[in-house]
Amino acid sequence: MTTTWMGPEGREDALAAMRDEEFDVLVVGGGIVGAGIALEAVSRGLSTALIEARDHASGTSSRSSKLIHGGLRYLEQFDFELVQEALRERGLLLTTIAPHLVRPVPFLFPFAHHWERFYIGAGVSLYDTLAMTSRNNRGLPSHRHLTRGGALRIFPALKRDALAGAVQYWDCQVDDARFVTTVLRTAAGLGARIASRVQAVGFLREGEHVVGARAADLEKGEEISVRARQVVNAAGVWTDEIQEMVGGRGQIHVRASKGVHLVVPRDRIQASSGMILRTEKSVLFVIPWGRHWIIGTTDTAWDLDKENPAASRADIDYVLDHLNQVLRTPLSRDDVEGVYAGLRPLLSGESEETSKLSREHVVAHPVPGLVLIAGGKYTTYRVMAKDAVDAVAHGLGGGIPKSVTDKLPLVGASGYPALVNQRHRLARDTGLHVSRISHLLRRYGTCVDDLLDLIRERPDLGRSLTGADDYLRAEVVYAVRAEGARHLEDVLARRTRISFETWDRGIAAAEEAAELMAEPLGWDDAQVQREVEYYRKGIEAERSAQEQDTDQEADAIQHGAPEIVPEANISRP
Repeated sequence: MTTTWMGPEGREDALAAMRDEEFDVLVVGGGIVGAGIALEAVSRGLSTALIEARDHASGTSSRSSKLIHGGLRYLEQFDFELVQEALRERGLLLTTIAPHLVRPVPFLFPFAHHWERFYIGAGVSLYDTLAMTSRNNRGLPSHRHLTRGGALRIFPALKRDALAGAVQYWDCQVDDARFVTTVLRTAAGLGARIASRVQAVGFLREGEHVVGARAADLEKGEEISVRARQVVNAAGVWTDEIQEMVGGRGQIHVRASKGVHLVVPRDRIQASSGMILRTEKSVLFVIPWGRHWIIGTTDTAWDLDKENPAASRADIDYVLDHLNQVLRTPLSRDDVEGVYAGLRPLLSGESEETSKLSREHVVAHPVPGLVLIAGGKYTTYRVMAKDAVDAVAHGLGGGIPKSVTDKLPLVGASGYPALVNQRHRLARDTGLHVSRISHLLRRYGTCVDDLLDLIRERPDLGRSLTGADDYLRAEVVYAVRAEGARHLEDVLARRTRISFETWDRGIAAAEEAAELMAEPLGWDDAQVQREVEYYRKGIEAERSAQEQDTDQEADAIQHGAPEIVPEANISRP
């Protein structure tokens, strides 16, 4: 497998192939599930193409809790099979597939009454036992019971009277958007053709068979026809809309649940561990994230704008109020440096509460040539991808090799432990501080060599980005040349996380970042300023929305922000 640079040239090559070739599989959707399907398909010998209407991972897959976990709370719902499956995948990701991106993180589970120790302890014990059924989970410590004093030494920010004791257990975390990009780069390295900003606007039909899709290249305003023997819809919360293109509501109905997360500086909460709290609706996580904490999430029904779900004042207050019940020093809105909202695609059931809808996934083959997949958890994306490609194989008549993705390291994984051991040498060779090298290794794995080569060619790229000290100027250029970034928001919101890790949400870094993107993307000064202005307006709308009391008010403001690349205005059949 070659390391593929998913830059502007790669996108043009992919679009040319989509115009001229017939693929075995066309994937619609560039989130984690679509990316996983593309990798699953191409690694099983199928010619594969993938299109995404916006940026890769721009929806749900960049706005999650950023956890790779079994779902401890699903044990209360007796969904042991789902938990065991997710824990098995957690182990594979940690040890084989992406050890450079997935890392362990401890969580404190406090309880207010002594009798809860047995109940919570039994649940966490079962959680660890289910994890042990996979050999790949050996890298995580077992849970441990703590007295009140022991818990407060780990999490001094807690009120003493808020807990009687605690259990500490381990899960894993990941930069969700970066992981999607890495899966796509791995698929591209095996020959998959991948293009963002390409929107499916209809299906190609021969009789009752779907034989491809009509797609709009949103960058150029052109329509192309992409022919494929099987089309897989992995559009997440847009599943129902895609089904309408084939003439009806379809076999799967997805409801969107909004989850809002807050980001606060690390010094606002004195603790050396993450934490999980039970709420009346689900759970609330406090997750260590570099120099920050991520706190969330909410779980409420959403039927407004799916592209940019808005966080309201009520959402922010909900998270703060629940956390402040246990903190010695309460957090206020002034402590919040970033906010992001995402939508979970939940399979609709009998319950009206989204918190009780299914997190399991389903695969359907509603018409010949079309496979639909929806639901599921981020952690189990690979299982979902395997099931979808198994359905594709059935549609193709069989004879397709078995899945190998459980043994396939992602780009940047091979040789990662050895390179970590060489971080001091890399620091001496490059002149970068060893902590900076460690940070880059956790983001790029062995692909860090490509990034360091850019710095050797242009030493100015080794400087920090203005207004975002955690990131180098080289990372902006690399995001365009290697990771498929097309616009400023792609870099500030997903290739980096500057949009929620800085107090100004990336405004200070915007112009410098846009200027760095200009050369590889061929922008003139007018386009640079246009990118900066659109980004600034988007942040202004986001901030204003977060001052509104209701979803409807927040959505009305955020929905009014202009898009740098509007959706296709093409009639659908």
